[in-house]
Amino acid sequence: MDAVHPTQATKLSYGWIRTGQNKHVETTGSRTRLNIVGAIQLGNIAETMTAQYETINGESIIDFMTKLRSHYGSKTVHLILDRSGYHRSMLVAEKAIELNIKLHFLPPYSPNLNPIERLWKVMNEKVRNNQFFKSSKDFKEAINRFFEVILPDIGHELNARINDNFELLKS
Repeated sequence: MDAVHPTQATKLSYGWIRTGQNKHVETTGSRTRLNIVGAIQLGNIAETMTAQYETINGESIIDFMTKLRSHYGSKTVHLILDRSGYHRSMLVAEKAIELNIKLHFLPPYSPNLNPIERLWKVMNEKVRNNQFFKSSKDFKEAINRFFEVILPDIGHELNARINDNFELLKS
């Protein structure tokens, strides 16, 4: 589980510009940003659950955990998450126990160990990289289209890319 905060601003990721020439890049002054909490089930990326919130805090994390609980029934849910303050709050910890959700925290400064970070990267690749959004409505529709249309269509292909296969290096 993790939160992501994509913005409407043009996200440049690649491109060619000849030496000595300028390239016009459209951008916006809009500060539009979405606050998305998501959780993936490894091996079943197409079934990713997300929810959007006004802000990400302990209350929104509790709301999202409640949605996870209703989706997965009574079996124990294991959540792997980073050490953001809102993930570690006492309110969240107490609610996790009540909901039969086991929280597993990643080591500090290790986003590379959280597979959902790779999903956020795919989201950017598919809808944000090098894209100019004229309006916040266009931006929000593109992000929503990724989760509602694109991800269910390509999710099965992402299982090899978004997984927990890590190589341990011995020194």
